[in-house]
Amino acid sequence: MMGEILIGGTASLLLCIFLSPKFIAWLRAREFGQHIREEGPAGHHAKAGTPTMGGIIMFIAISVPFLILCDYDWRAIGVFGAGLASAALGFADDAQKVFRRRNLGLQGRWKLLWMVVITLFLWWVAVDKAGLDQTVRLRSIDATVDLGIFYPFFIYVVIAGTTNAVNLTDGLDGLAAGCTSIVLLAYIGITFITSGQQDLALLAGCGVGACIGFLWYNAFPATIFMGDTGSLGLGGIIGGLAIMTKTEELLVLIGGIFVVEALSVMIQVFSFQTFRKRVFKMAPIHHHFEIEGWSETKIILRFWIVAAVCSAIGFTIYQQSVA
Repeated sequence: MMGEILIGGTASLLLCIFLSPKFIAWLRAREFGQHIREEGPAGHHAKAGTPTMGGIIMFIAISVPFLILCDYDWRAIGVFGAGLASAALGFADDAQKVFRRRNLGLQGRWKLLWMVVITLFLWWVAVDKAGLDQTVRLRSIDATVDLGIFYPFFIYVVIAGTTNAVNLTDGLDGLAAGCTSIVLLAYIGITFITSGQQDLALLAGCGVGACIGFLWYNAFPATIFMGDTGSLGLGGIIGGLAIMTKTEELLVLIGGIFVVEALSVMIQVFSFQTFRKRVFKMAPIHHHFEIEGWSETKIILRFWIVAAVCSAIGFTIYQQSVA
């Protein structure tokens, strides 16, 4: 099993590294570049025009070794399908921005509708094909909550929340790719120590390989961005892994850095709409530290450290719950 994970992860990494240069050149030739928000940090305007939609290469790198090596376990297929569908939503959003040459993507109602479709697919696979109960496992207190007919709504919250949180984190060069690889490493550990989850471990391994391979070109200063194609797709994989491993509660810890990023936006919006005051100089919170004067590399490295600590704590709690 470990050999299969290493082979899959290494293959994903190499595919990302060797396919990216030609893909970057192809994007540059067609001027498929990133459009920067006018209200964003001043230093980001220099990044305008950097090729985006790197998530396409990432998901090619994930898909090829996974589909060749996996045993087509329904849980893994459900997670892979959720990730691929989320990436498709991100691609549609990126395409709108690129072709219209502005930083506005799909309208909210279309995103909502597609998220409902992804939710229903994941619910069907989890309950009907994988045979999972419609319950939530609270591992920190060793309890189980039966959600019954509300389970699909819960899945929607997990998937929508995770995809949007990863998307919000994708604001600095290498930040989202690095944090995602750390979270997926935790899920390799979780699925590795649990019997019958080999395909889930393989998928997480391929995700780690793709993220690290992408970092070769996405590390500061980035020559390509993953775009919504990558961030939403990776969020779909993480959310799907949480559903299929019954670690939805622990996802708040394992993906703690994503939670912090999403909460900073929610707090900022609530404070401004209610009191007309801003808590942070800019949200998500990584932009706050940029305006405070932190260098981009310092923010990225410190956020990676926080992500590693959160993932380690979450994995430790999981390990104790199955001991």
